[in-house]
This record gives sequence, C-alpha cells and structure tokens, in this order.
Amino acid sequence: MDKILEEIGSFGIVPVIVISDASDALPLVQALKNGGLPVAEVTFRTNAAREAIENISKNFPDMLLGAGTVLSIEQVKTAIDAGAKFIVSPGFNRKVVEFCLSNNIPITPGIVTPTEIECALQYELEVVKFFPAELMGGINYLKAIAAPFNTLKFIPTGGINEHNLLDYLRFPKVLACGGSWMINSELITAKKFDEITKLTLKAVGQMLGFSIRHFGINCNSTNESLLLAREIASIFNLPLKEGLGSNFIGNEIELLKKNYLGQHGHIAVGTNFIERAVLHFERKGYHFNSQSANYKEGKLQSIFFESEFAGLTWHLIQN
Repeated sequence: MDKILEEIGSFGIVPVIVISDASDALPLVQALKNGGLPVAEVTFRTNAAREAIENISKNFPDMLLGAGTVLSIEQVKTAIDAGAKFIVSPGFNRKVVEFCLSNNIPITPGIVTPTEIECALQYELEVVKFFPAELMGGINYLKAIAAPFNTLKFIPTGGINEHNLLDYLRFPKVLACGGSWMINSELITAKKFDEITKLTLKAVGQMLGFSIRHFGINCNSTNESLLLAREIASIFNLPLKEGLGSNFIGNEIELLKKNYLGQHGHIAVGTNFIERAVLHFERKGYHFNSQSANYKEGKLQSIFFESEFAGLTWHLIQN
C-alpha cells in the first residue's frame, strides 16, 4: 500500500475541513495538531480551499494534508500545486482516477455499490472512500458490500461521529474514518479553536480507548511470587491464577517470578488499537522498547515504553 495511505490508516481519523476564510486555516490546523491529529482533508467546496492548502503546507510541512471534494483534473493540479499530498473525490470519476494514478498521486475515490468497487479493482486501487456512509446504510451495509472483496480497504465518510466511530474502525476492512464532528463550521466561524482541540483530544481518546488493565509487581523468584500471590489472594478472597512467567490475582494484580522492567514493576494500559497507539505516542516524542514487543499471528499484542514513570514502566496491551 502507498505510504501516505498507510499513514492515514495509522491516524484512524481524518478530519474533513470546510474552510470559508483562508485565515482560519493555520489556527485550525494547530488546534488539530494539539489534539493529536496532524492530518486533514481540506475540501474544494469553497473558494478558500486552494489558499488554505497552500498556507497549511508552507507553515506545517509535517502535516499530512489532502484535498477533498475534487471533481476534475484541474482541481487535482491545483491541489497538488498548493501542497496537497493526497486526493479524495466524492464519486468514481475515471478521468480523475486515471490522472492521479498516472502521476503517482494517492487517490481515494468515492464508492457506494459493488459495481463501483469492481471499477476500483480494475484500476488496482487498494483504498476507496465509502460515501455517504450513514445515508447509504452505515456499517452493516458496508460489511455486506465489502464481503466479496478481500483486498480493498475503505474510508467511510459522511455521518461519522463519536457515537458510531468505533463501529466502523473495528471493522478490519476500514482503514480510517473521515469526519467533521470535531471541527464543525460553527466552531471555525466563531474561531473557537480551543474547543476544536478539546473535541479532537476526545475523539482520539475515544478511538484509542485507554484503560488501566493491571498492576505488575516484580518478585525475586518463583517461590516469592507464589507465596505473595497466595497471601494477597487469601486476604482479599480473590481468585489466584498461576502462570508460567507470573501469577495473577484476579485480573488486576500480576506478580512476576523475576525482576523485570521497572524499578518497582509496571502498569499495563489497554487500548483498542495498539499499533495506532504506539504511533500516537511516538509522534509525541515517546519511545518504546522494541525487544519487549509481543506478537500473535503477526499482530502486536503488547509493548513497553522505554522510560519509567515514578519507578514504574508502562506498557500497552491490545484490548
């Protein structure tokens, strides 16, 4: 898959922006970045789109910036010249698709039927936009039409919000979701960029779904781990489960059979999408201990941060 499309998938959410005043572009993008989403699709629904894309690309070169509602080859050229890195169209325009492919420009054209999906496959596309998602039947309709097509990924857009976001993202054939609920036009017009940051943080938090899973305590030996586990389980009348590398009291307390990472132990944090969570933290400047990574059937299941916090290491676990 194209690297830009892979990067879109790593974000999970693509804010879809309609900008009427180009002067709003920079504070809006800063608000998205502060909220943890340095990615956006600026739609060609207004005359300010080109200037907005140009301003963003010059001032935020690290922003993954795309152009949406692209209806013609001329608009593709305008968007790319202004600094857009990918193109999104509402429908399947063959001329636009052919031009983008011949010029190595990532494009996700819109589809709503199996026939349009087959058209996309004829062009060897790997990702398409499912639009308008909710009006066409939502996640259940998408699952139905996607079933015969194993190689294709989808970016549902249209009616995606905080209430149905996870329904879409949990479908393995969904690469990411496009949405504007955190950047509606009223907030932009009112220049409530702090509120946009809050809503973006909330959206990212909802997607990643962090929760404390368990607390791990380092012990010096197998015997010490078992004795301490039995004592704590007995005091609080909790179930004890003996394991190969550690013993668990309920699901919340782990006693390791040797001194492992962390001065005092570790705290495990669950997440809905561990690979997205890792990239989310790496973009914030945190680093992970690659040797601690645990995989199952080629998919990351857990990994530790390199740094300790309060004498504890923290690690992510796939929910």
